[in-house]
Amino acid sequence: MTTDQIILFSLFGVFFALLLWGRWRYDIVAFGALMVGVLAGVVPTKHAFDGFGHPATLVVALVLIVSAGLVNSGAVHLITRALIDSGRSLGMHITIMGSVGAVLSAFMNNVAALALLMPVDIQTAKKAKRDVGLSLMPLSFATILGGMVTMIGTPPNIIIATIREDAFGAPFKMFDFAPVGLIAALAGLLFVATIGWRLIPRHEGEAGATDRLIDIGDYVAELTIPEGAKQIGQQVKQLFEEAEKADVAILGLIREGRRLYGTSQNRHLMAGDALVLEASPEALDEFRATLALDFADAKRQEKIQATGEGLSLTEVVVPETARISGKTALAIGLNWRKNTILMGISRSGKRITKQVRRTEIQPGDILLLLTPADTTGEVIDWLGCLPLAERGLNVTQNGKTWMAIGFFATAVAAASFGLVYLPVALGVVVSLYVLTRIVPLAEVYNHVNWPVVVLLGSMIPLGQALERSGGTQLIANSLIDLTAGMAPWVILTVLMVVTMTLSDVLNNTATTIVAAPVGIKMAESLGVNADPFLMAVAVAASCAFLTPIGHKNNTLILGPGGYRFGDYWRTGLPLEVLIVTVSIPAILVFWPL
Repeated sequence: MTTDQIILFSLFGVFFALLLWGRWRYDIVAFGALMVGVLAGVVPTKHAFDGFGHPATLVVALVLIVSAGLVNSGAVHLITRALIDSGRSLGMHITIMGSVGAVLSAFMNNVAALALLMPVDIQTAKKAKRDVGLSLMPLSFATILGGMVTMIGTPPNIIIATIREDAFGAPFKMFDFAPVGLIAALAGLLFVATIGWRLIPRHEGEAGATDRLIDIGDYVAELTIPEGAKQIGQQVKQLFEEAEKADVAILGLIREGRRLYGTSQNRHLMAGDALVLEASPEALDEFRATLALDFADAKRQEKIQATGEGLSLTEVVVPETARISGKTALAIGLNWRKNTILMGISRSGKRITKQVRRTEIQPGDILLLLTPADTTGEVIDWLGCLPLAERGLNVTQNGKTWMAIGFFATAVAAASFGLVYLPVALGVVVSLYVLTRIVPLAEVYNHVNWPVVVLLGSMIPLGQALERSGGTQLIANSLIDLTAGMAPWVILTVLMVVTMTLSDVLNNTATTIVAAPVGIKMAESLGVNADPFLMAVAVAASCAFLTPIGHKNNTLILGPGGYRFGDYWRTGLPLEVLIVTVSIPAILVFWPL
């Protein structure tokens, strides 16, 4: 081995060891490794930061912003509401939920798809009085599987496409991954829906974190019937079915400022009527978006939409020293002073009987505020309240659903037919989402997973350095020597197994950057087409099912599902064997050697 190879192999060895140790976050480790590589002279200084402008890095960042736009516009609610039903059997629920997750993951980041569907799955399990741990792991695996179908579904596919472009002058196209990815995804979905969930161990007396959290209670809130609404003339009880689907309770009706007796279920709705509801923030926004209702103060809503960068739902706790403590929202002029609407009040499970804005706020109340997104912090400080960490919500802009879908579908089609370079197509979509305020300008960068960007930007120059030094050729030769005299499908299988094993314990992005050049070198040494080897790496790097650290989706469900570290392999090991078994023949058929 040369000196550069020794330094790079040592550097990668320390990098992987630190990732396994887990003491420091992977992006810090990767950036540190890059700096060491530059100082050691194995990464040229002028190329040290090329990875941050690499197409793979840009696409990963842009996909996350596009995913946020699809969520904000209500495009995803449109799909999930029609398909999710708590009355179905567990196997059927996993089949449908997993299929939705897989389809979403094919066209948006699979981490974003799981983050979107996980609350739906948890809520469905609660309604069905079912252990959420039996369905969360299959959902996580389904979203991972779905990402293999398109180029933008998962970072390994994006990286593989760009590595192919660097090596051969042309990248894989959007749906080049579909033949193999779709077969693997369908086989995996069938497995987790029929057998896989039965292998998940459940621990006596343990529950998911969602069952252990303190329940702060639902909000009592108001939504109004706008002019021209299709609900005008209907009886209140005709809304009960939609309310139940969204997990919203209709408590009553306010007409011309007066609360009508009871739930007023037989009353015919009029424009301007306000429905008194009890619901969580998520359910309240879903119900409003589905029925196209207005907020309690429609005029104020229009004003803050016109002047702000979008709307934000925020939950805050009221301390004794708060400006609003002991007063009403009307009394302190919350609307006209701060362009903010008090949407709801949660008070230790007690129902609010008066109009929300005329209700005297007590210390300990949790308020649901509708604010211009760019002034949320200022409003909270002015009120003297404390924000609930990590519970801010964007308001679904149901009027822009088809606009968001249209922008995205056009970009995907243009990129698929080679009319526009994919990073450019996604960049145009992000620009349009910002211009139409589907994604508020103030929030654009909040949706980018910066640790992943830093990881990619740091690892790409190191991977290129390993390639230039002949390190990848050395690894490829070792694998070829190991499989000498064996059939090509056996060599492909060995590459898949090695890549899959690395991906189970390391970040799949880092694994792809190292394994893809090795696959190309193996193909060149054998004198065969490199595409089957790249496809094998793409599938294997994505399929990390044995541990909660192999893929972010598996980490996301660890707490909510009540899982232990050793629970994943019981379902994940047979799933990985199945993926290898169906993928190798599919690769050889669609990407012949």
